[in-house]
Amino acid sequence: MKKFIILSALTLLCAGHLQAASLTLNDIVNGRFAAKRIGGMMPIKGTDQYARMSDDYTKVVQYSFKTGKETEVLFDAANTLGEHIRRIDGYIMSPDGTRMLIQTETEYVYRRSFKAVYYIYTIKSRRLERLSDTGKQQVPTWSPDGLQVAFVRDNNIFLVKLLYDNAESQVTKDGKFNEVINGIPDWVYEEEFEYNRALCFNADGTQICWVRFDESGVKKYALQLFQGMEPKHEAYAIYPGEYSYKYPKAGEDNSKVTVWSYDIKSHQTRQLQVPLDADGYIPRIVTTTDPEKILVYTMNRHQDVLNIYTVNPRSTVAELLIKETDKKYVNEEVLANIIIGKNQILLPSERSGHMQLYLYSMNGTLERTIGDGEHDITTVYGFDEQTGDVYYQAALFNPHDRQVMVIHKNGKTERLTTDEGWNTALFSGDYKYFIKTWSDANTPNVYSVCDNKGKVLSVQQDNSELKAKLADYRIAKKEFFSFTTSEGVTLDGWMVKPVDFSSSKKYPVIMFQYSGPGSQQVVNSWSVGSMGQGGMFDHYLAQEGFIVVCVDGRGTGGRGADFEKCTYQMLGKLEAQDQVETALWLGKQAYVDKERIGIWGWSYGGFCTLMSMSEGRAVFKAGVAVAPPTSYRFYDSVYTERYMRTPKENPTGYNDNPITRAAKQHGALLLCHGLADDNVHPQNIYEYTEALVQADKDFKMNVYTNRNHSIYGGNTRNHLLRQITQFFKENMK
Repeated sequence: MKKFIILSALTLLCAGHLQAASLTLNDIVNGRFAAKRIGGMMPIKGTDQYARMSDDYTKVVQYSFKTGKETEVLFDAANTLGEHIRRIDGYIMSPDGTRMLIQTETEYVYRRSFKAVYYIYTIKSRRLERLSDTGKQQVPTWSPDGLQVAFVRDNNIFLVKLLYDNAESQVTKDGKFNEVINGIPDWVYEEEFEYNRALCFNADGTQICWVRFDESGVKKYALQLFQGMEPKHEAYAIYPGEYSYKYPKAGEDNSKVTVWSYDIKSHQTRQLQVPLDADGYIPRIVTTTDPEKILVYTMNRHQDVLNIYTVNPRSTVAELLIKETDKKYVNEEVLANIIIGKNQILLPSERSGHMQLYLYSMNGTLERTIGDGEHDITTVYGFDEQTGDVYYQAALFNPHDRQVMVIHKNGKTERLTTDEGWNTALFSGDYKYFIKTWSDANTPNVYSVCDNKGKVLSVQQDNSELKAKLADYRIAKKEFFSFTTSEGVTLDGWMVKPVDFSSSKKYPVIMFQYSGPGSQQVVNSWSVGSMGQGGMFDHYLAQEGFIVVCVDGRGTGGRGADFEKCTYQMLGKLEAQDQVETALWLGKQAYVDKERIGIWGWSYGGFCTLMSMSEGRAVFKAGVAVAPPTSYRFYDSVYTERYMRTPKENPTGYNDNPITRAAKQHGALLLCHGLADDNVHPQNIYEYTEALVQADKDFKMNVYTNRNHSIYGGNTRNHLLRQITQFFKENMK
């Protein structure tokens, strides 16, 4: 009997294995496989504490970095005096930590911009008061002493003084939709310089400084809106509506930008004398610790020169502090990673061929160089001016790996993370601790508390529930590989095979890629894959019998400036060649059916899909392009000209695109686009389909009503992924 029981148990175990759960698109779209995160942490300056919103969005709680345990409830929506709210969307701590701005009723505008109703909350008294009663606010900004708040409404700047019973005054009056914007960037600045605030106080709170965008000369683009569903717009039930906004395309007029200051006591407004080309950019304005200085960053239209000026908001005089130049372009990530200290500035630069850090004094003198010049520094975490320690992330072992590093004042460099894979850090305000997030391509995020030597003190979240859930599914591990193209270029990739893979069979392959400048899809991280979540959509396609492959071609990041910038002034050409070379290499593998190779991508990946399918070598049986730019003449000025210069300067580069290549398009093709895409306009897909029609090329097309560049909402994403899957299954038989 005992023997029978053991055999039965083994039989059931084997049966259970054979009946492992199958992945479904609904589960993938609905986030069933999303890793749990410890997000929204805000280090409290100068302390070993951080603040975080509760999971039910009703509280702001303070925690210890060291222990991860709660130390204080800073805000509780159920326990306020004065105003009462049910939930919060975000918060902004005052510089002295005694108050916070509570964000509610958020209404998104574009990718990074939003309007909201804000409240002033005093922590000690628990008093909650509206910041303003006359409409939603944007980018509320504390003065350094925490006694004033500046914000933007309807393109104008307003000021609230807490010591004067929250008295509200209007600073600018010329703001007008589609004409003048004060204190927040226009569409193209927000999208391509990646920020949403263009105002600041000076150090003593006596001046408000801002960038003024005159977009009256910028041409409009109009998006047609329909009634739709999920959500439904009743106003457009019979006649469509229209959203028209200013969008500068490559070579066209940009906003005219100027910098201004407002003296809060005298009410005097001054234009600051910042040197700037007539068509130049002002991508940042920043506070310093000196009341007589703010910092203003400028770039020329080619974006190969970055100037950092110190500007006196009273005298209006500007002085050049640092000038950074590049023979091709200064990467946008430089702007995002500059750190302004009390006495020093930390500037990222690729002047050595790899991204390094350069420490300058406040008078513009170079003091130190950080990084070995052989590996890219990818993120700057902080600069402890007391010790001279600089904390950063680097692609240390290879382009797909990230490690957290510290370099001391004496030049000694230490690695604070030990595991290969993808390591990120969030440091405490006193730099004594950090939250480490680690994952690799086959392991979900693990969150650990570490000291500033890298010692793990505790594990806060290891996603054990997700690991247990994944154990119920038959999922193959991602495999990394490298190969050399016929041009002698070594490329890296990953692949996912069906779980019942047999080397004696030949499989169809679906290639996924993005391929855009500086991007990376071949990373040893849980974020790997076409739709994130550990690449569950790629595993779903493998479940359907495909091998899924991703290769980062020339122009992608992590391998130094030369590899990334070799596509300069000819976007799409080398990237497409490398995807074709990938398909040719795959076709030589014994387990690949070279007659059944497909390719797909989204946004730039859609563009590269079309360029690859019309490269001239007919290697793709089918392809799917989602929201693709089809001519960079249609795309925005800042992004496009960074890599291509203007159409007038570079007609050859612009004239090589999917539209001009339409006659060479080969393979079954599915096009997908959102009709309310404010980023890659539907114009791209309409002009491309006309070129295909005139070239007598067949194609299929799905349009998504009222959807933006991300194509989501209601059942939309589920539908999109099903169309992609079915198209490949039907056309790669």
